[in-house]
Amino acid sequence: MPVRDLTAVFLAIAAPLIAVSPSSVGAEAEPVIAPFSAHFTADWKSINVGTSDLDLKPDPASGNYLYTWTMAARGVFRIAYSHDVIQKSWFRVLGEHVRPDKYRAEEGGSTVSIDFDWDGGQARGESEKKAVNLKLSEGTQDVMSIQVEVMLDLKNGNLPNTFRILDKDEIKDFTYTQEGPARLRTALGELDTVIVSSRRTGSNRILRMWFAPSLGYVPVQAERSRDGKLEFAMRIKTLKR
Repeated sequence: MPVRDLTAVFLAIAAPLIAVSPSSVGAEAEPVIAPFSAHFTADWKSINVGTSDLDLKPDPASGNYLYTWTMAARGVFRIAYSHDVIQKSWFRVLGEHVRPDKYRAEEGGSTVSIDFDWDGGQARGESEKKAVNLKLSEGTQDVMSIQVEVMLDLKNGNLPNTFRILDKDEIKDFTYTQEGPARLRTALGELDTVIVSSRRTGSNRILRMWFAPSLGYVPVQAERSRDGKLEFAMRIKTLKR
């Protein structure tokens, strides 16, 4: 699966597994994001097709954060998709919001490389050998950093209705809706969750994510559907902090 197709299949599916810890005491203290490692199974139309691993850790080189997602096919699907899909986002937290610094993705020889120049107001790089030079507006995210931003917004009770996300070689608008609470059985036990749905403007695909407040708003399940029919699902198996 080429990197250029990642968002069409997995945007937000490999959802924002960020364990958000309580903020430090003080009006100007920044939110604390706890490092974690999480493992998911991935199903396509009820058929197990692979696994997904997410890892959040401090980045010593920049003093900020590095968020890595690895998607691996399994069984017969490994024949068609022999290379792991790897996405990485380097970002910082300013106040209560995330600001991406750079994004990288690769699957075999297919790559995406984007740098965010906030002082100059531009995002520059290359996507599938196509040059990228886009104007940035405040709050724009990449397809990984958006996951962290949503977690912080849920924690702070201020999830916006729309986000601008840099995907491939363009910036797209997505609508997010908080649908309500749900009790969910998972490999981690039975959990109270909050359901959030997202949809690209004009798309008939909907992504639903179940976030567990007791786990720091870790999303424990995600399902993507088209015209009401389930296409793809990811369910958490293990979580380490």
